[in-house]
Amino acid sequence: MAATIAKRQGLGRYSDDKMRRIRGTSDISWQRRGVSKVLDRENMKDIAQEKEKERHVLQASSGAKKPRMNQDFGFSDSTRIPKKPRSALNRKVSYENGDEDEVLDKRTSLEVEMSEELDYDAEEIALIRIRERRRSRRLEPDGAMIKTNPHKGRQKIDSANSSSCSSSSTSSGSSDSVLKSNSNNNGRCTARNVKNFCLKRQEKELERIKCHQCMKSERKYVVPCGKCRTKVYCIQCIKQWYPKMSELDVAEICPFCRRNCNCSVCLHTSGFIETSKINMTDCEKVEHLRYLMVSLLPFIRQICEEQTQEIEFEASIQRVHSSKVGVSETLCGNDERVYCNHCATSIIDLHRSCPKCSYELCLTCCKEICEGRLSGRAEMKFQYVNRGYGYMQGGDPLPESCLHQTPDVHVEPSVMWSADDNGTISCPPTEMGGCGDCVLELTRILPDRWISDLEKEARDLVLILDNKLTNLRQNRAETGTDMLCKAASREGSDDNLLYCPDSTKIQEDEELFRFQKHWIKGEPVIVRNVLDKVTGLSWEPMVMWRALCENVDSEVSSKMSEVKAIDCLASCEVEISTRQFFKGYTQGRTYDNFWPEMLKLKDWPPSDKFEDLMPRHCDEFISALPFQEYSDPRAGILNLAVKLPSGVLKPDLGPKTYIAYGVAEELGRGDSVTKLHCDMSDAVNILTHTEEVLLTEEQHSAVERLKKEHRAQDLKENLVQDGMDESIEEPNSDNNKEDTDVSEINDSELLPSGIRGEFKMSRDEMQGTAFTCPHSEGTMVESGGALWDIFRRQDVPKLEAYLRKHFKEFRHVYCSPVEQVIHPIHDQCFYLSSEHKKKLKEEFGVEPWTFEQKLGEAVFIPAGCPHQVRNLKSCTKVAVDFVSPENVDECLRLTKEFRLLPKNHRAREDKLEIKKMILYAVAQAIKDANSLIPALN
Repeated sequence: MAATIAKRQGLGRYSDDKMRRIRGTSDISWQRRGVSKVLDRENMKDIAQEKEKERHVLQASSGAKKPRMNQDFGFSDSTRIPKKPRSALNRKVSYENGDEDEVLDKRTSLEVEMSEELDYDAEEIALIRIRERRRSRRLEPDGAMIKTNPHKGRQKIDSANSSSCSSSSTSSGSSDSVLKSNSNNNGRCTARNVKNFCLKRQEKELERIKCHQCMKSERKYVVPCGKCRTKVYCIQCIKQWYPKMSELDVAEICPFCRRNCNCSVCLHTSGFIETSKINMTDCEKVEHLRYLMVSLLPFIRQICEEQTQEIEFEASIQRVHSSKVGVSETLCGNDERVYCNHCATSIIDLHRSCPKCSYELCLTCCKEICEGRLSGRAEMKFQYVNRGYGYMQGGDPLPESCLHQTPDVHVEPSVMWSADDNGTISCPPTEMGGCGDCVLELTRILPDRWISDLEKEARDLVLILDNKLTNLRQNRAETGTDMLCKAASREGSDDNLLYCPDSTKIQEDEELFRFQKHWIKGEPVIVRNVLDKVTGLSWEPMVMWRALCENVDSEVSSKMSEVKAIDCLASCEVEISTRQFFKGYTQGRTYDNFWPEMLKLKDWPPSDKFEDLMPRHCDEFISALPFQEYSDPRAGILNLAVKLPSGVLKPDLGPKTYIAYGVAEELGRGDSVTKLHCDMSDAVNILTHTEEVLLTEEQHSAVERLKKEHRAQDLKENLVQDGMDESIEEPNSDNNKEDTDVSEINDSELLPSGIRGEFKMSRDEMQGTAFTCPHSEGTMVESGGALWDIFRRQDVPKLEAYLRKHFKEFRHVYCSPVEQVIHPIHDQCFYLSSEHKKKLKEEFGVEPWTFEQKLGEAVFIPAGCPHQVRNLKSCTKVAVDFVSPENVDECLRLTKEFRLLPKNHRAREDKLEIKKMILYAVAQAIKDANSLIPALN
């Protein structure tokens, strides 16, 4: 399709005829400095000849003089309208032999040509013709006519006719608002009136032509869309907001038609694209629901057993049969969350409550109290000391008098709490949040026997479905091979390879089965090129920032001018203007000593408002999610979080954005990292945008100098040993190369930097093995944006042991040494550098999966797998949490770990409420399956 660029002065509405005329009379010349419009000389030559012939015919019939050549009624040089001789409109009108129609047709030929160029309506043309007929019929039959005097203007020969024509002109002007005639002109030629009318009409048309992006009408050059023919984009907006699109691309299909327009209106429009790409038959839906119920039934049985034991214990206290135990029901709305006042764990049904102060205790705490092993939940009071900026860069700390006074590590003593001799539990004293006056009573939230009936109904339904369905997991014929890439070199392990399919080549049925095969083992999954299957909406930071600043809510827009970022060197929050932050994202920022300054935004905008503030980006992200049966936060059939009823409070699972700076070199201090942690549920993370920031020679020199000062400071504070320091300083020295056996060389060093960590095959494995790099084509290898380290679940005990042994070698807030460890992983104060990962493997035999995440790749992280991330470039990542049936046991394990943390620990609260999810997920699965069973018959 030929591209069309219309100049502002001549652009009207884009009808089919109009577009054909534009294409037929113009060509596009693309120059480096802009766009110039070049007229087709041959076509214009033919048009000029035809117009010249018509001019001679009119002159011959009227006998008038040739009009001035500088008179025209056009709007631009490229769309000039041919001039009509004024004599053709003023010659004597003859009524003999029916010449009236012929004369009027010639007099209105100018109006017809101008109407064709401006695409006038038929009614407007009819008004012009009717007015001309009225004026002609009021002329006297004796041949009275209007003569034109070039010096005195037009004069009437016959006074009677003069008054008649004047009155006619006045009446016509008063009755027709479209064509106005001034009575002082005494019947001036209507061509002048037509010209004025055309100019006004053109001005109105131009007012309606605005760039869809900036909504400005004064742009000189615009590009109309060849598909919709209603949207235009100016050259300035194309270059600024669509750098990956050329003017030809926009002329063929505009961003609006491509569904990736990032104007203010489109960015705040929800439902613009279809987010869910799951197309399943009823049989497939029933199979997924059956799989969900089978996976969750063991956990429902466990919940039923816990409640049965508590009821039997209460029966022994009341000395009655368990069926005679009366349990009072507490009122709890759907918008309320009930937590244990002692361990902050979510309560779903049975619990003990104080009738006086409403102190609530979960069944696990009740069991621990009765067994005399209730662990303390004292509040930890500790704060790192700010020793000054110079100390963070390897210098001496500030004098003691200048240091901020902070309390030492202090643990509040816990009060002993035990059950009475008869097994009853009294309300705790006021020091622990209770009243100490009453006995805690057994209370329930859900209807009596609701959970046990739910378990029986699910079990019976699974048996029915087994008889109606063919087990697809046993009879499915697996074809092809898994797309794998190597991410570890653990000896004697069969899980060094990770499943990494390409989203553009996924066959949904087969690949979902392969995904589940690896996912159930607790292995991460990498899906490539997920952004190739969506519309291509820009994830540029400035586009996202503009979407927030141009938000319709003025209160929200005003708050987005500044953000609270995390300074990675000090690990503390700093305030910075949003524009300056995003400028540093693309250009980089440095401290005064040229050390790279790494800043990051976490959960920006706030995740609970992401869908409201950026609805278009939210839809784009969800549509890019692979394996939406699990990951879709709105309609994932195997996502337990989706099964919660609409009226029930739901956990905040995202989507969330992570925008941070990054450089390829590992700095050692102040790296742009997400420290070692473990998410409470499954997660998928997509790298949506990267920007490489290269360090200058001056910065490289400053970094090398400051690294030596950092190492000297570590030695002084006994944070590192001498041998370890030397290995860091010269990791590739000649001596090391000579002493190293060739067979022990890290194979990742033999590969291009872009695929290190993904293919770490030994020489024996590489010989005779044909494999292709899944991340590259040809010889060019794209470097990754983020370096991931994900640890296996079975290695968590050894990982924790290593961190407890070497925790004093790490620095945290204000670059202060870590002085205590509550939980090595949940504290989130450790990042294992390349040297620490090497020591971890040597001492404990633990090695993580290590790989580089590239632009457009989605990383699935199973619950219970500790992981850390370091940005190699400035990155924008978007993540969402989900709960899969395969990893419910890990979610429950993490919940138990969280409840043992101190009161003010960052990870203590049970935000997921996994037990509530299990119950509601099974209830919803039963309801959906029953509605689909008739379709199976």
